[in-house]
Amino acid sequence: QVQLVESGGGLVQPGGSLRLSCVASGSIFSIYAMGWYRQAPGKQREFLAAIHSGGSTNYADSAKGRFTISRNNTKNTSFLQMNSLKPEDTAVYYCNYQRAPYSYWGQGIQVTVSS
Repeated sequence: QVQLVESGGGLVQPGGSLRLSCVASGSIFSIYAMGWYRQAPGKQREFLAAIHSGGSTNYADSAKGRFTISRNNTKNTSFLQMNSLKPEDTAVYYCNYQRAPYSYWGQGIQVTVSS
């Protein structure tokens, strides 16, 4: 089992920035991917970004240019730096740990972009 705990969410004004963190604990493999997703009210959960143990990353089009994913392997932590936030970025953000065939989710953290 892997437990994921997100932090860093909250209320931010349009144009502002937030940095989300996700700490993984439990039965952590040495090679795994961590990702970030979000779900806005009335919408499906949406992939944003992922980072693999070697550091390679991939992003959804909606995240490219504004969001940056990173990780600290020694602390089993991933980060999502979000810049130039827009009201449409308002959602619950979820951290994901994946090492096939296993996939675990955090409880989610609210991000609200509003003036």
